[in-house]
Amino acid sequence: MPKSKPARAKKPKLLSGGNPQIAKAEGQAPIDAYIAAMPGWKSEVGRRLDALISRTVPNVHKAVKWNSPLYGIKGQGWFLGIHCFAKYIKVAFFKGAKLSPIPPGKSKQKEVRYLDIHEDDKLDESQFASWAKQASQLPGERM
Repeated sequence: MPKSKPARAKKPKLLSGGNPQIAKAEGQAPIDAYIAAMPGWKSEVGRRLDALISRTVPNVHKAVKWNSPLYGIKGQGWFLGIHCFAKYIKVAFFKGAKLSPIPPGKSKQKEVRYLDIHEDDKLDESQFASWAKQASQLPGERM
């Protein structure tokens, strides 16, 4: 009897700007699928961000919605989201205007602030962890 070839895992489609298209789901598995599908250098940065958030906020709740990883506290809402663009990763702090210091990227939404991470940027892990911890202690967004 001939052996069948093992099924190859289908790579997620990359949407405009290289953002991975991942089915809406909760837990670590969809986050891992999103990170694995992030193109080029972004995948390693995605792993670092996920690890930092997980270490800093041990009870973090994770999901992928609207093709973006979201991090929150169960029953309290989402405090942070990640999205890939062609040349950078955008981290959204949904209550970022209340963080100290305030993340540098402004938004059209009053409370949202962004951190854009480009390929050659040195991520200040201590500052990022501080923002994640502060953000996790604020009421989150319901989505």
